[in-house]
Amino acid sequence: MRRTRPSRVLTLALSSVLAFSGTTVAAGADTGRDPVKRRVEALLRGMTLDEKIGQMTQAERANITNEEVTRYRIGSILSGGGSTPTPNTPQAWADMYDGFQRAALATPKRIPLVYGVDAVHGHNNVVGATIFPHNIGLGATRDPRLVRRIGRATAEEVVGTGPTWSFAPCLCVARNDRWGRTYESFGEIPELPTRMSTVITGLQGRPGGPASVMATAKHYVGDGGTTGGKDQGDTQVSEAELRRIHLPPYREAVRRGVGSVMASFSSWNGLKLHAHKYLITDVLKRELRFDGFVVSDWNGIDQIDGQPGFTAEEVRAAVNAGIDMFMVPQEWRRFIETLRAEVQAGRVPMARIDDANRRILTKKIQFGLFERPFADRRYLGTVGSAEHRALAREAVARSQVLLKNDRNVLPLDRRNNKIFVAGKSADDIGIQSGGWTITWQGSPGNITPGTTILQGIRQTAGRGTTVTYSKDGTGVDRSYKAAVAVVGELPYAEFEGDRPGSMGLDATDLATLERLRASGVPVVVVLVSGRPLDIAAELPKWNALVASWLPGTEGRGVADVLFGVTRPTGKLPVTWMRSADQQPINVGDGKKPLFPFGYGLTYRRR
Repeated sequence: MRRTRPSRVLTLALSSVLAFSGTTVAAGADTGRDPVKRRVEALLRGMTLDEKIGQMTQAERANITNEEVTRYRIGSILSGGGSTPTPNTPQAWADMYDGFQRAALATPKRIPLVYGVDAVHGHNNVVGATIFPHNIGLGATRDPRLVRRIGRATAEEVVGTGPTWSFAPCLCVARNDRWGRTYESFGEIPELPTRMSTVITGLQGRPGGPASVMATAKHYVGDGGTTGGKDQGDTQVSEAELRRIHLPPYREAVRRGVGSVMASFSSWNGLKLHAHKYLITDVLKRELRFDGFVVSDWNGIDQIDGQPGFTAEEVRAAVNAGIDMFMVPQEWRRFIETLRAEVQAGRVPMARIDDANRRILTKKIQFGLFERPFADRRYLGTVGSAEHRALAREAVARSQVLLKNDRNVLPLDRRNNKIFVAGKSADDIGIQSGGWTITWQGSPGNITPGTTILQGIRQTAGRGTTVTYSKDGTGVDRSYKAAVAVVGELPYAEFEGDRPGSMGLDATDLATLERLRASGVPVVVVLVSGRPLDIAAELPKWNALVASWLPGTEGRGVADVLFGVTRPTGKLPVTWMRSADQQPINVGDGKKPLFPFGYGLTYRRR
């Protein structure tokens, strides 16, 4: 990834952060009668500096051994996107996790590690797990209870394989659809991610109780508002707008008792969030009274000064700004050495180290890691279970947004019908699941078990109905009563999904659609995408349009809506642009959209 030199604004702002004296916000040093606090203080009194720094260190599983976990007193490990055991099975995950945990428990203090995964739409790193719709689709459902149920199902699948910490939910407010993480947002107004923060309750359940997974509110704060929709860019807004648009979901997350918050790669008016004491310590910890711990993003401290690799100044700035745990996937040994030197030189106060450890240890105790450190294999059978897949199918159906339906071409008749299906996205579980599925960026193909949209159509079609499929649309003729084109974006994640230029369909999709249209058969377009696309010029050629978002593994939920098994109830969680040059476009900004925020049709009852 290309790096640039920091601006003068960033340099001046960074200088002020580096001068920070180290004021801390203790997560409860006054023990009183609180048994958790007493336990934490007892641990802290006996811990060496190296043990405390170890608790603040998170390494990636592929870059650390069990022996090193023990020797360096490591507090946390993560699996990055696509970083899995071999074979990638639930059992192998549990075995791997337990091995790391045994290594942590071999340390003198026997402090268990907390293992983090990006379970952002189900336990999506694991082959065979239930993959739910991405957040943009869930935002279209407008149903906080459904989202809470999804969080609970995800927690069961996660703990069965070992981990007890998910880097979810993303509570960003996506204000520019060019952003490669738009689909990770529940919507463009703060009320939507605020309402959908029920997923935190679902994931965490009763902390320390059955199937309890610590949630992470991310990416704090303003990552959805960067100029130009550039991932890891600069959110150039006033503090009033930052508080009005981007802060409310975090306030609600704290109210719900979220265990951790992840700092954003992005900047606010030139200063990287990873070095922002005001927003992390003053606003999040003091004002919002967040009592969990703040974790950095992947190598996030590397970006503070705009140069590759982290320096002692960056480590100092981030710790003193209030970050408690550091995701340093490869360079975790150098991080330990650097932070130790900074503390010994007096540039990072011991009070700040103790505050970070209090927060981390408190959550480890509250989430039951000391009493139940190993994988809860009672839940292994829930991974990809019929019950969870049924929930995902329901979520898919309720996330579909019907945007056009000329002459009521939808719903399709289930019986005695002849349907032609085409498009690169129709029979591809990888495409319909999107990024953050099995691998970081996701990929097309048969990457995990599930039901494609085409399979769902075939399974839902009734007696006497013929379903013919051609990926590129060849073979269609006027004998068909409808042609369903499943088209849209290929998988992507984060900055690789930024679209600074055109935002339309690719040439392959346009050629497929033209073949279908030329046949004279009514064309139903199912758009599989992580955001609105620039389709205004093509829309008049289509008889119906359904925004399917990124539905995950249960494509039959799409078929349920196409055939009217479930009436469409989804509403747009974002404003649909009339053209890409309208970006950013949001409700209330005076721009005339193709479809307004909240728009969504349904069927007449037959």
